[in-house]
Amino acid sequence: MKEKEFINTIKTVLNSKYIGDDCAYLEDLGIVVTQDSLVEDVHFKRCYVTPYQLGWKSAMVNISDICASGAKPVYLTVSLSLPKDITTEFVEEFYKGLKDAAGNAQIVGGDITGSDRIFISVTAIGSSTGRNISSRKNARIGQKIIVSGQHGASAAGLKDLIAGKKDSKFIHKHLMPEARLEFSKKIAVTEKSAYAMMDTSDGLMDALSQIAENSNVMAEIDFTKIPYDKELEHYENYRDLIFYGGEDYELVAAVDDPQDFTVIGEIKAGEGITILNLNGKTVHYSKEDIEKNLYNHFKEQ
Repeated sequence: MKEKEFINTIKTVLNSKYIGDDCAYLEDLGIVVTQDSLVEDVHFKRCYVTPYQLGWKSAMVNISDICASGAKPVYLTVSLSLPKDITTEFVEEFYKGLKDAAGNAQIVGGDITGSDRIFISVTAIGSSTGRNISSRKNARIGQKIIVSGQHGASAAGLKDLIAGKKDSKFIHKHLMPEARLEFSKKIAVTEKSAYAMMDTSDGLMDALSQIAENSNVMAEIDFTKIPYDKELEHYENYRDLIFYGGEDYELVAAVDDPQDFTVIGEIKAGEGITILNLNGKTVHYSKEDIEKNLYNHFKEQ
C-alpha cells in the first residue's frame, strides 16, 4: 500500500476537518499542532550523525512544519525510545541540540522508553495569534509562487555522507537544517488574503504537487528561477536533487504579494506542474508522473 493510501484511509475513518495539512489548526484555541518522527536506519544512521545533530534535526523538522503553517513555534514535547547501549552522555548531547534548535520555543515534557533502535517523536505547538494561517488548499489562480531559499543541497549532502565524502559542504545542510522562521513570519503577518504554504521536507515537487492537487490548480514554474547551489551541477541527475531530494526545509508559498522574495512561478488553471525552460523545453508533469519519483515509506522492494 502506498503512503498516500494509508493517509486517505485514516482521513476516511476519522472524518476530521483538521487532517490534510502538516499542522492541525485549532482555531478556537489559537494554536497549530504537528508531530513528526525520526527512526534509526530509516531517517538516520548513528555512524554519521552526532547526538547533538540528531537532537537539532528532531526539533527543526517539527518547527519547520509550524513555520509552514504561518504560526509561531512556542512548545515542544519529545518522546524517545532508546536501545540499551545509549549512554547518559548521548542523551545529554541530544537534548542540548534539541534545546538550541528550539530557540524561543520551550520543551515542556515527553516520555522515554526502551527499544531495539532509536525512535524519536516530537510534537510541536505553535501560536496563531496575529498570524494569517496557511493551508495547502488556499492557492488561487494568479498568485505568485515564492520560495525561501536554495533546493537540492540536503539531498547532495546525504549522497556525500553515504559516499564517505566528509569534506562536502552540503553535509551540514542535511544534518542541521534551519527552519525559515523569518520568511514564515513575514508572509503570515503581511499577507491579508488566503494563501498556501508548505515546507520542502519531501522535496520541491512534492510541495508544489500537494498545493496544486489540494487547491485544484496547476503550478507553473520556471526552472531558471529556482535557486540552487551551482556546485550541484557536478552531481549526476542534479535536477532530481533539486526537484525530489527533500529535507531542505525551505518554504514554498502561493501568495498575492510576493514582496521581495524569490518568485519561481505562478498558479494557473489546470492540474499538476508545468516546468518552463527545462533543458530548453516546457514539460508538464501530472500528479501520477510526480508520485512515481517521490519517496514512499511503504514502497515494495
